[in-house]
Amino acid sequence: MSESFCEKSQRHCSLITYAFSPSHIKDIFVSMATTYETPKIITINSLPIAITCRIVQLLILIYAFVYIIWYKRGYQNRDSSLLSSVTLEANGIGVYNKDGIMTVDNADYIVPPEENNALFIMTNYIETDQQRGLCAESADIRDSGCKQDLECEKKRRNRVIWNGRWTGKCHQPEGRCEMEGWCPVENDTVIPKPIIGTLNYTIFLRNFVEFTRFSVMRRNVLNDTSYFRTCRYHPEHDSLCPIFRIADLLDIVESDPEEREKMMTNGAVLRIKIDWMCNLDLGEQECKPSYSFGRLDSRFRDERFSFGFNFRYASHWRVNKTEFRTLKKAFGLRFIVTVNGDAGRFSLLVLTLNIGSIVGVLGLATFICDIVALYFSEQGYIYRRQKFQSVHLKNKTIGASTVVQSSVHKRKMARKIKQRT
Repeated sequence: MSESFCEKSQRHCSLITYAFSPSHIKDIFVSMATTYETPKIITINSLPIAITCRIVQLLILIYAFVYIIWYKRGYQNRDSSLLSSVTLEANGIGVYNKDGIMTVDNADYIVPPEENNALFIMTNYIETDQQRGLCAESADIRDSGCKQDLECEKKRRNRVIWNGRWTGKCHQPEGRCEMEGWCPVENDTVIPKPIIGTLNYTIFLRNFVEFTRFSVMRRNVLNDTSYFRTCRYHPEHDSLCPIFRIADLLDIVESDPEEREKMMTNGAVLRIKIDWMCNLDLGEQECKPSYSFGRLDSRFRDERFSFGFNFRYASHWRVNKTEFRTLKKAFGLRFIVTVNGDAGRFSLLVLTLNIGSIVGVLGLATFICDIVALYFSEQGYIYRRQKFQSVHLKNKTIGASTVVQSSVHKRKMARKIKQRT
């Protein structure tokens, strides 16, 4: 009969048997409960390595305490998930010269009346009175010109952009294809001048915020009503005033007078950003907002395809079963308000965690110095010999068991034998 696997590999089977024997497992658990391991500390008398270690530790401490603890307020518990509510009101009277002088107020130039965190102020518009019927297509539509009906019949099969349904006829005397829809077609090739007085409009911004973690609620309008009735925002003199003049905002976001004029004529998109950066350790009354402004759309000299901001809206009515509408293409300034906030208050737990992290990072200095001493020092071989200790294990097979002894264990056994003799 052939020999079994254990008979062929008696040594390996003995090792496996010993490793999973109850006595060996018991020794492992006893050793874990009764022994303690500690790192080996070696003192190196080297001035360059010592200076390197102290410099690295100093840099770590400066970064930790100056940047993390002081500048970033690493001793505070932070809350950046604020709840915010924004309302905007515009006031001012404008004059529009079209077929006579017409006065407009905020009910006329604020479209739509209410938006979420936004406000549109109409500075210019093109108005067209229309009714349903047949008329010539707009000259802005490509290939709308014609001389006979056959041309329009062929063109309408592949049309994508038009102002109405093409009938396939050539409308005379305009010499353009006929369409069925709202007539006459809007003509926006010539944009009129802006509404007079728009630059003097004012925007009143109210903002309410709450830092839920600290149960702190703040608002940008304080209790000094006499001040807020007469103030106007200025980045240096009245930086807390929530009433903004249109002309002042345009001066802040755009320094080029020609660009500002085009913004009033063709429209633009502006941003009002409110920042609540609050240190609650100084008191809730010191938690005040700061305002910043910017332009979101492209400059007119940089944009070639689509510039400004405009949209169309219409009002409909019916007279003697005939439908009419007034179509307005509105140009104006769209203000978008964004609110950002961060509040902090002293927390012993946060400070303790950050100090613990700093202590852990200080170990980086030891690691760097070890690399220098081991691989960049002329006497690195001496340091390596002292730092790394090799323990050689010898295996002896006795019957079906294996005894593993180290040099340390041998010395202990030798002492016991001497004591007995």
